[in-house]
Amino acid sequence: MPPVPRTDPPLSFADLVRRGTAAQQPRQIQPRLQSLTGVRHVAEAGPPAGAEATSQPSEELKPASESQESLLRKKRDVGRDYRDFVVNTRQNLVHVRESTKGTQGSPVMLFSNHVRLKSCSQRHLYKYNVIYTPDIEDGRKREALLSELEKLLGNRCIYDGNSLLLPHSLGETKKEVVSKLKNEPVKITFELSRELQTTSPDCLRYYNILFRKMLEKMDLNQIGRNYYNKNKKTEFNEYRLEIWPGYVTSILPYETGLTLCADVSHKLLRMETAYDLISHTREKARGEDAKEKILRKLVGSSVLTKYNNRTYRVDDIIWEMSPSSTFTKSDGSEISFVDYYKERYGTVVTTLNQPLLITKGKWKKSRQDTPHQPIMLVPELCHLTGLTDDMRKDYRMMRDLSTHTRMDPDRRQHKLLTFMDALRKNNTVQKELRDWNLELEEGFLSFSGRTLQDVRIHQGRRMFDNHKADWSKNTREAPLLRAMSLDHWLIVYTKGNYETALTLQQNLQRVTPKMGITVRNAKLLEAADTVQSYIRTLEKHASQKTQMVLCLLPTDNKEIYDGIKRYLCINYPIPSQCVLKRTLDRPKTPVTIATKIALQMNCKLGGALWKVDIGLQNAMFIGIDCFHDIERRRKSVAGFVASIDPDLTRWFSQCIIQESGQELVKGLTTCLYTALKLWSEQNSSPPRSIIVYRDGVGDGQLQALIDQEVKQMESYLENSYRGQKVRLTFIVVKKRINTRFFIEKDGGRLNNPSPGTVIDLKVTRTEWYDFFIVSQSVREAHDSICCCFAMRLPGGQHLHPINAFLVLYQIL
Repeated sequence: MPPVPRTDPPLSFADLVRRGTAAQQPRQIQPRLQSLTGVRHVAEAGPPAGAEATSQPSEELKPASESQESLLRKKRDVGRDYRDFVVNTRQNLVHVRESTKGTQGSPVMLFSNHVRLKSCSQRHLYKYNVIYTPDIEDGRKREALLSELEKLLGNRCIYDGNSLLLPHSLGETKKEVVSKLKNEPVKITFELSRELQTTSPDCLRYYNILFRKMLEKMDLNQIGRNYYNKNKKTEFNEYRLEIWPGYVTSILPYETGLTLCADVSHKLLRMETAYDLISHTREKARGEDAKEKILRKLVGSSVLTKYNNRTYRVDDIIWEMSPSSTFTKSDGSEISFVDYYKERYGTVVTTLNQPLLITKGKWKKSRQDTPHQPIMLVPELCHLTGLTDDMRKDYRMMRDLSTHTRMDPDRRQHKLLTFMDALRKNNTVQKELRDWNLELEEGFLSFSGRTLQDVRIHQGRRMFDNHKADWSKNTREAPLLRAMSLDHWLIVYTKGNYETALTLQQNLQRVTPKMGITVRNAKLLEAADTVQSYIRTLEKHASQKTQMVLCLLPTDNKEIYDGIKRYLCINYPIPSQCVLKRTLDRPKTPVTIATKIALQMNCKLGGALWKVDIGLQNAMFIGIDCFHDIERRRKSVAGFVASIDPDLTRWFSQCIIQESGQELVKGLTTCLYTALKLWSEQNSSPPRSIIVYRDGVGDGQLQALIDQEVKQMESYLENSYRGQKVRLTFIVVKKRINTRFFIEKDGGRLNNPSPGTVIDLKVTRTEWYDFFIVSQSVREAHDSICCCFAMRLPGGQHLHPINAFLVLYQIL
């Protein structure tokens, strides 16, 4: 049995800065970043955002070594985001090799937010790797050097920073030219990589780059990967907020050919800079440690620098530096931050006595081992993004914001049609498309989907239908599948909340008899609103007989909640239920709230609420996901959950601690061994089928997933059950997708598809066994917020929650 990987304590951000750039890896940041006191040389570690990257000039031109060229060629091959499209999972799945279209369910006509992008010519395109000698790291300088070669390259070329796509050949497989950068000779080598069809996966990133350039020519501003129209922003002066409308776009290949997927997005900004927050916090500190309060409010938050439309996460504040401080440029000269921003962006910094913010910049899971220099930011130029906890509690403000971001299907399609019309009427955009022999077809794709039959729910001796994915009302009137009595339990409340705690106990005792649950009187205990007080109370009154601890919390203080859960999970393992007082004060009927709390408590005690007919006998279901602490950049955690009974009511779970940013799980053999051992203890025979749902797989990792995780499980099952056939199905789940589906109702109005609607053609891949499913029913739909934060508005985060499923491996 393989051991669980050893974990090492993470280094602090300050330690990394002191060690220099060789040790500055984004994955090592501590959860609570310490102030960089006394580190005055830290500015030398990295220039402000947008500063020139260090180049490596050479006195004479020398040909790159074979190993260097090989490395560059490997680095500049198919882009990371598109490696998945060269993975063919259907070739090994005989039953879906010809078609993945299913037959069950009722047919339904659907519309999507995809527009077909067709090629008007069969001419080949030519991809060239571009090598600079000496190497030029700054992307702007690379583009500037290429722009001087218009006679050679022509005016139609797409450059991604490493390679070039041309509609014509340069005539040679390898061509060298010499240019100059600040009077330094630079040799540029163009190596023909391959000839491409217009629909080749290797063309995708170039088409997306081309499309982004077209969006810029439509006066849209790029923030992150999306584009927004700040000229049509909506200002909420009362709340000091503004919303920029925008679009999410991507060009990808599907069964119908290349399509442009477009969706509506919004960017929410606060009319407040980081310096405003620092000043206001200092004024309100009143003798408290102002620096500590500022750190708590700023560290981990996201800011937007409008001079380059980039977002950054604040990792620390350096109080000893100011905009008057200097840093070293790539040419070795010293310049102050004030002069740099004036010289580079024409931006004037007015306040000289403000500290500087430090950010590690954009951190990607695929580049966790790449040394990365910290970046200095001036608070005055950093606009805050996202909503504070106080803002989210303001119902009136959230309601006003939702009127601009929430969209029903009709309004969404109208916005998208307006966007597509603007593309077709823009002469510059049309010329760019014609130059590359591309054309956007009229109208969005439409096709037939299938709505599966509702699954029947079994609760006790009753059965009822799952109508629109909601059966909560039926659960109140029937005994649960497996009810657990609650005989010894505690309710811990704070001063002044005794009556609320007593009322909650009485409501629980009122609703549970119909569920088959016996709830005896709890021991009511008062504690102060601190972690230490809750823990002291639990240490004094909890015992081995205690089945459940219910904590009534006056506020949503995360520190108190985390402290209670940590103590009751690690130090003194007892199931616990935390309830906010304001939840009990809501206008909903107390019976409804008490019912939901009782259901949660019954599950935590080992009970079961209901089961469903899944149509499979003795099937084990496994869920795998990874959590990456991007904010604090600590170790990543892989979660493994497996059912251990045929009814899917008993579960085994295990966590694996991994290196920060590591997505693929190495300890699956251990988890699978334990899960199957527990299954054998509960059942007389091993499971006939094992169905794995793998969540959170990043772009470009499908092949690695097949080679590592699928191989681990396949090899273990083959070695452990040689005489018995255990069928394995491995499915990747993707939730963050921009594909949207609509259904036309009577009168021509659009609506969300019903839950259980499956789409397995037209917008699926020819190389994959993939499909979409509408997984939930949403009454109020709105736009997903594309920001550095999760903005929660009524009705969920998506127009209609859709999951994309990709079957990687299947033994039938």
